[in-house]
Amino acid sequence: MTTTQEAVTAAERCTPEFRRDPHTVYAHLREAAPVCPMRPPHGNETYLITRYEDARAALADPRLSKDMYGAMDAYRRIFGDSSVALDDNMLNSDAPKHTRLRRLVNSAFTPRRVAALRPKIQDIVGGLLDACPPREPFDLLPAFAFPLPITVICDLLGVPPEERSRMQNLSSTVAQSGFDEEAKRAQQNAEEDLHAYFSDLIAAKRRDPGDDLLSALTAVRDDDGGLTGNELVSTAFLLMFAGHKTTAYLIGNAVHHLLSHPEQLRVVREDPELMRAAVEELVRYDGSVESATFRYATEDVEYGGTRIPKGALVQIALSSANRDPLKFDAPDELNVTRPGNAQDAHLGFGHGSHYCLGAPLARLEMQVALTALFDRFPSMTLADPDAGPRWLEVPFPAFRGLAELPVVLDPE
Repeated sequence: MTTTQEAVTAAERCTPEFRRDPHTVYAHLREAAPVCPMRPPHGNETYLITRYEDARAALADPRLSKDMYGAMDAYRRIFGDSSVALDDNMLNSDAPKHTRLRRLVNSAFTPRRVAALRPKIQDIVGGLLDACPPREPFDLLPAFAFPLPITVICDLLGVPPEERSRMQNLSSTVAQSGFDEEAKRAQQNAEEDLHAYFSDLIAAKRRDPGDDLLSALTAVRDDDGGLTGNELVSTAFLLMFAGHKTTAYLIGNAVHHLLSHPEQLRVVREDPELMRAAVEELVRYDGSVESATFRYATEDVEYGGTRIPKGALVQIALSSANRDPLKFDAPDELNVTRPGNAQDAHLGFGHGSHYCLGAPLARLEMQVALTALFDRFPSMTLADPDAGPRWLEVPFPAFRGLAELPVVLDPE
């Protein structure tokens, strides 16, 4: 058993100081308390895993359940009753239910469907860049990084263009909710609105199916039948939510770090074939998902010499695992030519049966967005290179993203 146990509060992981530099804290925890007890405001016993090998094993450990209905009391205390209906999906389930749901969604959300989106994504990127002011400072996040993935995922699902701004706002409300009563009410209202909206949209797709993913999901079947009504609604929400915020923050983080590391940007611009590897390195270096979603121990388990008792919640710090020097050489350096940086080396998209279903789409969006942005505006700079980045402050340390990204595309 470890002799050093340093409890960390959830609030400490959400302070401006921690948000500015979580990696120094994680480096300390990997050494001193790689499986660290936490004191979260919801009161449930929670452990934080920070080392790569432990994190990778935990992501695929069937003893760490993703079925939060199995820990219903904890689940309700953390997220509230209104979340239950929207969380009846593969992210929050174990085998055999997870296997069935994943198989059904995979049969509609195919690699071919994703690959066919490239021309559409290129058109969206081009249109967004056309609307950006070339020679004056502006925030790239609301102008480019956020509208790109919400437009792509809504187009993929078949959400009408006039509803996309509403979807983005509701998704943001769900993501930014906190523990105070006002935030909980806002979250509940947004979740109820999303459930009602997707229920109506699915009913419309059943009556008049189109060439979109939501229509395809209403039609998929296997030997056990298709998705139930609530599974369809919850899956639509999951795809929209996961396909929006995470990719937006990925794009913002990537642009910031490439502009802050001009020698790395120069390498990519001189050899466009490196863009795929660069995307993987950027996800490893500062991905948008800081911690994997909650798991809970269905029995006593041991990681890093620390016993995690049955019923405890487990958080896996992906950002920490991806900077573990036991796995990556010079992990705190951005290196777009990092050797052996295979797509399954980092944990930015997870690992195991819950590996991110939308990873191919996120990769495609990043490749298209970054290529177009730096090809079209090779002199692009941060608006104030001497000012440090302002990172998002969140009630849960799940997302890692910028609060703003002021840039000048074509400085004179």
